[in-house]
Amino acid sequence: MYAKKWMLSMLTAIMTITLMSACASEKTNKPDNTAPADGETGDNVGTEPITITFFDKNTGDKFDNAVAKEITKRTGVTIEIQQPTGNPTEKLNLMLASEDLPDIIMFDRSSDLVAKYIESRAIIPLNELIEKYGPDVSEMYGDVLNKTRYKDGNNYYLSNWYGLEHEPVFAINMRKDIVKELAPAKAEGGEPFTASEFKQLLTDFKAKYPQIDGKATTALTMDGENFGGSLGTFKGMFGLKNFYEVDGALQYDVKNPKYREMILFMNDLFRSGLMDKEWAINKRQVWEQKIATGTVFASTGAYWDVGGANTILRKDRSEDAQLFPYKVVADGLDPSKATYGGRSSLGWDAIAITKKNKNPERTMQFINFLASEEGQYLLMWGIEGQHWDMKDGKHTPRPEVLEGFKNDWNAYTKETGIRKWTWFVKTGKGSDGTPYDLPGRYERSVIDQMALKNLSDTVYDSAIYDGLSPQGGTPEALNEQKISDITKQALTKAIMAPSAEEAGAIFDQMLSDMKAAGDEKVEAVYTSNYKTRLELWS
Repeated sequence: MYAKKWMLSMLTAIMTITLMSACASEKTNKPDNTAPADGETGDNVGTEPITITFFDKNTGDKFDNAVAKEITKRTGVTIEIQQPTGNPTEKLNLMLASEDLPDIIMFDRSSDLVAKYIESRAIIPLNELIEKYGPDVSEMYGDVLNKTRYKDGNNYYLSNWYGLEHEPVFAINMRKDIVKELAPAKAEGGEPFTASEFKQLLTDFKAKYPQIDGKATTALTMDGENFGGSLGTFKGMFGLKNFYEVDGALQYDVKNPKYREMILFMNDLFRSGLMDKEWAINKRQVWEQKIATGTVFASTGAYWDVGGANTILRKDRSEDAQLFPYKVVADGLDPSKATYGGRSSLGWDAIAITKKNKNPERTMQFINFLASEEGQYLLMWGIEGQHWDMKDGKHTPRPEVLEGFKNDWNAYTKETGIRKWTWFVKTGKGSDGTPYDLPGRYERSVIDQMALKNLSDTVYDSAIYDGLSPQGGTPEALNEQKISDITKQALTKAIMAPSAEEAGAIFDQMLSDMKAAGDEKVEAVYTSNYKTRLELWS
């Protein structure tokens, strides 16, 4: 009996030691994304399902399509999208003032709102979170993290659409079928139009087509809600950049003598009846509808901006009835000096974690997945085995996916979720040589091919000029805002002036008003920040 008790005690001891060893081993080998037990310390964070609120200025759709569900399946994170029906900037300002913040915010990276959110501590530094939970973020972003540091040395946001692609941006978008009729030698691209030739083309169009389908035609229209894009197109035509640099000092771009020439050229088009009389008040939807009717010959803006209207034109008319991107250069300008393709290698958007986020570690793990190569292919290609397959070591899209984007890009994106959630997007190609952006880069449309043919040599990295504005709340920041209001109002009036003399007078008065508003003080800040950045980046 004693022997039996002894054996029972030994077995109990052995089982206890084994169990303790197993528990220790489980704790030691626990993956980084496992929740710590009560009282446990370390870098591990939870995997229990959570919901994160995300203010995405670009979309207000529900996070419920196939890609969204796959993201939740792999990360345990469900996203609740928050986006206003009105102006996103107004909503962002209101959120900051009220501190009614979501967990994650996306806003324009070049906006002064970024600095406002940083200075008010509404968004948190990401350095330690990246170091602990963002190995893929560090690998994918590389030197971009260094270049997007704030002046205190911290990273407060991650860029979106970062990395420089040699891809065009702005263009004079014209109906190719009509270019074939009126200027057949240049219809297929490769040779730019001069500004004078472009004006003649608009004139010839109005003469030949005063009406189309019984409706009055418009030679040139613009998106009134995208004033910067419209001016950016003409700036590209005249070889202008973000600032006017004189002996290493930065001045407002409008002080470049070519800028005055540009405004007078635009005024000439307006007075000649070649520009949409309503261009300044065109809402984006109205602008798109005008183009989609087939009564518009040309428009400004990024060449992809007319994508929705082009889809309708292609279906209702023909492929060549779409607006194709062409290069137009100011008379006497070397075509290689055109600047239609200003792109920042630091990206379009800034994505930040707010101070109201109760799960910053889990959020960074979620971000790390999306920023990784695996996450990028999920966001931009969809689900393996459903939307694409791996063949011979390369991502290979299924034919029906390519067809879906070709038939109706917007509808297919919304249906599948492919390229719907464009977050932490890296431009360029993955390790297998396929582009991250499936619909945008895998099979180039005839529109894309024309843009590359006509405008690739206009691309330049504008990152060095980003975010040089005065700090919010300073006297110079107030000066800058006042000057911005002055220039926008004056330039609009100058373009629509009844005579060239009045247009010039308005422009000259604008320069005088800018000086009175303290433009030189603002330029001193631009120059100081610019020189500091040059030193940092060198």
